[in-house]
Amino acid sequence: MQKKFKRSYRFALKTALYITISTTLFMSIFLYSLNEFTWFYFIAFATSIYLFSFLIIQFNAERFIYKRIKNIYDDLTLLESVNLGKGAVTTDMRTLTKEIDKFARDKKFEIETLNVREEYRKEYLGNVSHELKTPLFTVQGYILTLLDGAMDDKNLRKKYLERASKGIERLGYIIKDLDMITKLEVGDLSLNLEVFDIIELVENVFDMLEIKANKKHITLTFDTDYVNPILVKADKERIQQVLTNLIINSLKYGREKGTTEISIENLIKNKVIVRVTDNGEGIAKANLPRLFERFYRVDKSGSRKEGGSGLGLSIVKHIIEAHKEKIYIESEYGVGSEFSFTLEKAE
Repeated sequence: MQKKFKRSYRFALKTALYITISTTLFMSIFLYSLNEFTWFYFIAFATSIYLFSFLIIQFNAERFIYKRIKNIYDDLTLLESVNLGKGAVTTDMRTLTKEIDKFARDKKFEIETLNVREEYRKEYLGNVSHELKTPLFTVQGYILTLLDGAMDDKNLRKKYLERASKGIERLGYIIKDLDMITKLEVGDLSLNLEVFDIIELVENVFDMLEIKANKKHITLTFDTDYVNPILVKADKERIQQVLTNLIINSLKYGREKGTTEISIENLIKNKVIVRVTDNGEGIAKANLPRLFERFYRVDKSGSRKEGGSGLGLSIVKHIIEAHKEKIYIESEYGVGSEFSFTLEKAE
């Protein structure tokens, strides 16, 4: 009860008590000198003075403090004045102190968040600009060279047109992937859920990427022989895109004569987990938290020899999250990486 008792009341009670004691004492001496002192008058006077002083002091204290606290709240925009007016303002500064501390912490967090977002925005815009201008300048360079007379050479004309075509194709990848991510983020891309065999789908992706893997002598394999099908419920086309992007990524950063291995395990009763493991160069821990950001590249050299839009992992993350599933990454620099994601098992 003592903690709940308002400090303004304690202040008013103590002050009224001091006034009452001093005034009653003075009045008692005065009445005693006139030979009119009686205990009834003494108690009645003391009670009247005490109550009157308490009310006046409490009213003025609350009014005085209220105005100043309200100004502080208004200046700091902690609370709207209508919210402040709902409760009595007292001389207890603990609530105000807590609000100011909370305000300071929230503002500090808000400023830090804005700074992080500003850095991300600058980096993102720089990456987008770089990703777009690289193929644009490539195409422009080849076309200008052809216009300057190179098109008269049949062999050179064909070679430059083929390179310009690749640049335009890369631009198409970027625009298409950006459009897909935007649709996934706003929930505009509907998923066509169906039951299919994930083993068969992985085999199809292996066949599709076999030539690319052979160029680096990388073996695409399962961790074991899967005799029976494993049925899952998901958007088959999108999951194929996830597997394709993850395997391409492992081929891109895998070492010569390495291995990319797929395993499918039962996670819980109605879930399976698909793992894509390689023994490539691996990823440093510092890069892992940002790995799924758009255009984020572990390799800061700016090399684009491997092509692609730079959005593959970001698309993977959005597709898996659109299925309300989880994606994980484990990696050790110089050893290899493992990407894994969950899927719903078909009943």
